[in-house]
Amino acid sequence: MAKEIYIPNLGQTMEQATIARWLVVNGTQVEEGQEILEVETDKSTFAVEATARGHLHIGPFKPGDVVPVLTVIATIGKADEKFSAKVAEPEKSVPENSPIAIIEQLPIAAIANEDQLFASPRARKLASAKNIDLKFVVPTGDSGRRIIECDVMAFLAQQPKATPVAQKMAEETGVDLCTVGGTGLGGKITKADVARTQKPVAASAPLPQAEIIERAPLKGVRGIIAERMATSVHTTARVTLLMEVDATELVTMRERLKARVAEEWGFAPGYNDLIAKIVALALRRFPYINARLANESIEQLAYINLGMATDTERGLLVPVIRNADTKSVREFSAEFRSLIDRARKGKSLPDDLTGGTFTITNLGMFDIMAFTPVINLPEAAILGVGCITSKPVVRDNQIVTRQILMLSLVFDHRIVDGAPAARFLQYIKQLIEEPYLLAVV
Repeated sequence: MAKEIYIPNLGQTMEQATIARWLVVNGTQVEEGQEILEVETDKSTFAVEATARGHLHIGPFKPGDVVPVLTVIATIGKADEKFSAKVAEPEKSVPENSPIAIIEQLPIAAIANEDQLFASPRARKLASAKNIDLKFVVPTGDSGRRIIECDVMAFLAQQPKATPVAQKMAEETGVDLCTVGGTGLGGKITKADVARTQKPVAASAPLPQAEIIERAPLKGVRGIIAERMATSVHTTARVTLLMEVDATELVTMRERLKARVAEEWGFAPGYNDLIAKIVALALRRFPYINARLANESIEQLAYINLGMATDTERGLLVPVIRNADTKSVREFSAEFRSLIDRARKGKSLPDDLTGGTFTITNLGMFDIMAFTPVINLPEAAILGVGCITSKPVVRDNQIVTRQILMLSLVFDHRIVDGAPAARFLQYIKQLIEEPYLLAVV
């Protein structure tokens, strides 16, 4: 019996992958464990291995095709066999004899459209009534292979709220409500909000072709970054707090740590490691920052998962260290370096880059003193870290040289007010200026 090869699901948020290239030719004999295919997600590239010994029979998939996870893409069997994949029956989630069950238990092939988008009749009916494109809905039925009615309802719940007049105006003018910030009660989008997007813009003359050095399509990681950053800017009520911090004691502490533990640890702890530890402790003390806005409710989160913005050749990625407040500086540093290494090699697992509850971004290595980062939705805030600069300051009526660091906290005013956010940032300042307190908090 032929053995099926499918796109594995490597994380809770992984929905699809792109066929990058086949590593073997159709019909070739392969060994169990041999890499036969490379696929790409928006976060990484990984290889798919043969699960048996035999001849590989590739399905109708070519490089560049986007394929849902758990899709059978090839089979391994005898030389004279051909690709053949059975379609699994959906899982039963309601009583077997109920009217809903009769519909939901139809074979997937019977309800699939020409693009192989699997959805139940009830899901299609609701999507049609609400004018929803099903390709944007995340499936949960049949182990993530089929869209069911509750998936469409979940999608509707996540859409921006707007008045009926605003919705009609947006439809008539082609405005995407996800790009419109709401000023109505509870952040609801009004007619005036949609109208603001219709202000005429003077058309600029197109650049001559000869002046264009390069044109790159806005897709892949760059496209995802563009979409998420625009959504964040248009949907959050952003406020930025800047605070100057005396980091002299932190600099001294790091130098002593480098001298004492670098050989034992195999690496020297960096400022990112120390500041991340401080931020994690601050989030534990001020849990209202470790929060998100979901379903018109503010949710405080049980776990502190720190996202660390990282520059890579593929673009900005944010590896996530889970339960950061429970880890020692050494544990955090080792895990952080491992995640960064995978990210820069394009080998991140989907779960490496998801689940963050707060993000830190550091541009100090580029001599940036202060900046206003964009909130990484659905998080409530993000901390920007600038460079540490030697400056003359007044201490006890004397001019002395100190190591000064600028921090910028950008937060969503819908979730937290200015004074509580300021107390959070002030506590970070205290621990940076007096790092010996880390031993007692």
